[in-house]
Amino acid sequence: MFFQWLKQYVPRSLYARAALILVMPIVALQLVVSIVFIKRDLEDVTTQMTTTVLREIALLQQLGADEADPLAYLARIDPLLEPLTMQARILPAEAQPPRDELRWDEFSGRVVRDKFQLELAEFRAVKFPENRDFLLYLDTAAGILELRLDRRRLTAAAPHQLIVTMVFFGFLMTVISFVYMRNQLRPIKKLADAAQAFGRGRNVPYAPRGATEVRVAGSAFLDMRARIERQIEQRTLMLSGVSHDLRTPLTRLKLSLAMIDEDEAEPMLRDVSEMQALLDAFLDFSRGASTGEPEPVDPQALITAVVEDWRRQNKDVMLGELSGVGTVPLRAQSIRRAVENLVSNAVRYGTRARVSMALTEKSLRIRVEDDGPGIPAAQRGDAIRPFSRLDPARNQDLGSGVGLGLAIVTDIARAHGGTLRLGKSEELGGLQADIVIGR
Repeated sequence: MFFQWLKQYVPRSLYARAALILVMPIVALQLVVSIVFIKRDLEDVTTQMTTTVLREIALLQQLGADEADPLAYLARIDPLLEPLTMQARILPAEAQPPRDELRWDEFSGRVVRDKFQLELAEFRAVKFPENRDFLLYLDTAAGILELRLDRRRLTAAAPHQLIVTMVFFGFLMTVISFVYMRNQLRPIKKLADAAQAFGRGRNVPYAPRGATEVRVAGSAFLDMRARIERQIEQRTLMLSGVSHDLRTPLTRLKLSLAMIDEDEAEPMLRDVSEMQALLDAFLDFSRGASTGEPEPVDPQALITAVVEDWRRQNKDVMLGELSGVGTVPLRAQSIRRAVENLVSNAVRYGTRARVSMALTEKSLRIRVEDDGPGIPAAQRGDAIRPFSRLDPARNQDLGSGVGLGLAIVTDIARAHGGTLRLGKSEELGGLQADIVIGR
């Protein structure tokens, strides 16, 4: 459960994870060393130096004990001030009572203040000015005594030198490591970009670089891409060749039937026309989305043109909501063919169709809805398979087909790095088909 909770806060990208792996040990090491140095060495040294000064102050207090006159008090302790490198004065009676003055980053000063406050009953306040002096205020019979001495007698001369040096060189080493890490991760990112582009139907130049393992993965990707391209090309050539070869006997059949009586030839002509339509479907499926390179396309203009074409054929095709503006790299003819196939199915199995589009920063969604019988949820996976005909879901008397319409749309969507999603239209009640393509 702890690791599941922790995964929510772990970075997703490879760069961020590598940076986290690199930075975390350095930061942890610096924190541990800093805490140990401050809590042990720096605090102990400061405490020992403060104890020495406390003994000197105790000697001064003994010399001036019970002396109420300020001048006499200073005269008594004056012989020891120079050897102890101290300066002393009695504050005037009208002076403001002194208060502690410590900067927010004065860690050693707080240790000194706490030590004096704990062991000096006459302690009043301490001050740490911007210079190297230290001021201590004590209550005496003559008034408030101010002792001035060098701060270096109480605290280390450069207490933060180790921490600053450690942080500086840690940061410098981290920057250098980031540069090397970026050079090592760049080939992996280029491989990921090439694979993502190929999944969306684009071929970007890629050459294996980097470490041996990355080169092996890159070479394997290039071999896989080449095999997939050869397979697609072979499928296209095979289906195109078969469909093209069948056109010749179909043409001869049409010519022969033209010489027969129309009443007798009409059923056979319908069969020939159906076979012609089947061949056209085979050709559409064989072409898929492999023709042409993606180019910037305005989805709104494309959807509007498709709807207008169907309305000119006196079909009840409505233009739904078009949200988002901009262009998307698409194969215009392939996407147009996919949308037209969905609209064709919609007007064939229903009476109305509606086409809408939503363009966001992350994806493009083209939606076609109808008021037909729809497709049951259990059969939607089979509906997008080639040569799959769903007799219970669709009325086959309304049109002929070999089950390639949705398969062609799926093939085109996948070639653009997207998918085809089938559902139920909430408003029209029929099938809802969404072509979703990532940007």
